[in-house]
Amino acid sequence: MIHAVPQAAIEKADVLIEAMAWIRQFRDKITVIKLGGSVMEDPEALGHLLMDIVFMETVGMRPIVVHGGGAAISRAMAEANLEPRFIQGRRYTDEPTLRIVERVLAKEINESIAERIETFGGRAMPLNFVGETNNNVLFGERLTLPNKEGGEPIDLGFVGNVTRVDREILDNLTYAGQVPVIPSMCETDSGERLNVNADTAATAVAQAVGAEKLVFLSDVNGVRKRKDDPESLIHSLTAEQAQALIADGSIEAGMIPKVEACLDTLSKGVRKIHIIDGRLRHSLLLEIYTNRGVGSELVASDGANAG
Repeated sequence: MIHAVPQAAIEKADVLIEAMAWIRQFRDKITVIKLGGSVMEDPEALGHLLMDIVFMETVGMRPIVVHGGGAAISRAMAEANLEPRFIQGRRYTDEPTLRIVERVLAKEINESIAERIETFGGRAMPLNFVGETNNNVLFGERLTLPNKEGGEPIDLGFVGNVTRVDREILDNLTYAGQVPVIPSMCETDSGERLNVNADTAATAVAQAVGAEKLVFLSDVNGVRKRKDDPESLIHSLTAEQAQALIADGSIEAGMIPKVEACLDTLSKGVRKIHIIDGRLRHSLLLEIYTNRGVGSELVASDGANAG
């Protein structure tokens, strides 16, 4: 005699079966996850994301976390009576600001993310240059911006661009089942520390390690046909389609540089890029381990659109 089983229990089993195919496909594959935005300010939302990351590592994926911390840096600057200054969307970083960035971003936030991953049963390694042990994996040079009015390039202070990533350290950690946690700062050949845009840092890491996926956690649910309409979400689009949406104005404002960075990354070998709303509970698992996902995925071409 077959006993009645609650429908909810059967549906849970169906979810596991659906996830199994994706778990097998992405086993041993690297996924770079960029943490930033409002999710960093919401302990509960951040906790769900970090739990997702522990799940990914548990079932055989190799996640790497790259994080920013703009809001926390701005608060620390206000406490120090320092006024934030932005040039073309980038934080100008003088010496007092750099000291705050290094303390808040590379130590406090970086180490707290690693500690929270471990409280969920995972293993994590904070990769920074704070203290006696220098575990930094991002190296670069000072960044200047072109002057739109001509003349000398615009100096941003201690702001950098990543030119090299220590892949060997990242490979060793992920093969050992540890989650690397990387703050968006880099170091020059002379040992100078520089502030780096978190999106570009995550992009550099994904390109360097040949990631299967790069996931941007956003405050919106992905790329939309109509900016203010969440229901107009585009679940999957190719590089060519994305360029057309930029050209016709469907993709605009702050989403343009993010999508353009995605397109550049696709051209350098990363197979898929996802833009998802990090505030949605378990958005990482829903995006990666379900057939439809909850955000937008960008692929180089239609031929790369499976899986």
